[in-house]
Amino acid sequence: MTDTARMSRVLSNLQLSRDFFLMRVAEPNEAKMGQFYMLRSWGMYPLLSRPLSVYDADPETLTFLYKVVGQGTKLFSGLRAGDSVATGRALGNTFPVVTGRVALVGGGVGIAPLYLTAKTLKKMDASTRLDLYLGFSDEAVLCGEFEKVGDRVVTDVGGFITDRISPEDYDWVLTCGPEAMMRALYGKCEKAGTKLYVSMERRMACGFGVCLACGCDTSRGRKKVCVDGPVFPAEEVFI
Repeated sequence: MTDTARMSRVLSNLQLSRDFFLMRVAEPNEAKMGQFYMLRSWGMYPLLSRPLSVYDADPETLTFLYKVVGQGTKLFSGLRAGDSVATGRALGNTFPVVTGRVALVGGGVGIAPLYLTAKTLKKMDASTRLDLYLGFSDEAVLCGEFEKVGDRVVTDVGGFITDRISPEDYDWVLTCGPEAMMRALYGKCEKAGTKLYVSMERRMACGFGVCLACGCDTSRGRKKVCVDGPVFPAEEVFI
C-alpha cells in the first residue's frame, strides 16, 4: 500500500467563494500545524496527487482549504458527502512553537495552514498575543473563523497584505503564500530584526522525499520541501 492509498470519507465540501472550497474528511490523525497531505480522488489521470495544507484537525477529522486552480482541484470541488478521497498520512515538518508577540501572515490559499497554527499556539500559551494578516486577490473567506482563534484579524482584498504589517511590533512572524509576498515580508522582517519562518510551496509527486521534484536551494544546500520543509527559517531560503 502506498502513502496515498489510504481512503477517507468526505463529510462535507463547502464552496466558500468562486474558487475556494473547504473539505472535511473522516480520518484518524495526529496532524500538526504546518503539515500537509497528498490527496487524490481519481484513478490514473491526473498523474500526480495534490499537496494540501491542513486547515484544521481533531483526532478524528481533517479539514482542507483549497482553491480550484487546475484539473486536480477541480475534481476535488465535485466531491460530495460520502465520497472517498485518498489522504495518506501527515507529511512535512511543522511551524515552530513560539510565544510572545506573534503575527501570522497569509496570502491567497496560503492562509490554509494558519488556522490550525493559531489554534495550536493559543492552546499552548493563552497569553501569546496573536495577530492574523490575511490577503486575498478578490474575495475574503473565513475571516469570522480566524477571529475565533486570534486576537486581531487584518484583511486586505486586492492589495498587498505585507503593507499592513509592522514587523517591529512582533517577536515572531510565520507566513505562507505566494513566494513574492513572503520575500517582501522577509525584507521588512530583516530590517526590523524580527525572526520569520516561511512555508514554501512546490509541485511534488510523492510527498516523502523520493521523487526529488520539490527541490529548494537553501543556505544549507539543496533541500526537499516535502521532508526538510515545508517550513524553513526565511534567511535559509531567501539567499
